[in-house]
Amino acid sequence: MAQTHSNRPLSPHLQIWRWGPAMLVSILHRVCGNALAFGGLGLLLWWLGALASGPEAYGTFIHWVWTPEPDRAIQSFTSILGKIAIVGLTWAFFQHMVSGLRHFVLDVGAGYELETNSRWSIATIGISIVLTILFWAVVLLR
Repeated sequence: MAQTHSNRPLSPHLQIWRWGPAMLVSILHRVCGNALAFGGLGLLLWWLGALASGPEAYGTFIHWVWTPEPDRAIQSFTSILGKIAIVGLTWAFFQHMVSGLRHFVLDVGAGYELETNSRWSIATIGISIVLTILFWAVVLLR
């Protein structure tokens, strides 16, 4: 029977792996999914609670998230926390979506070559940033 050495890890750990783009995108996929689930759900529940509680509670919600401009149909952000939350959730949505499409391509068996995987991983982050910028450009410049 073979003896195992106690100083060898039983499974690979982060300390022995070299960080790469695919590893970062995989972790971002999980983080963005959780941010959408918990952050988006929290924002939705706050909005619904404010709607149910009356005009004063809804006014507080509007103050923290956005304030309507009287002469435009679009909303302008006034709270820095509202800006961070809304833009962050938008980026998380696009990052999670593009990363999910990348995982779908990997599930069909394509893109496992190291260079291809690295290129698509980096592109995933870039595409999500571009989509977020384009989305807010369309929303704010209409």
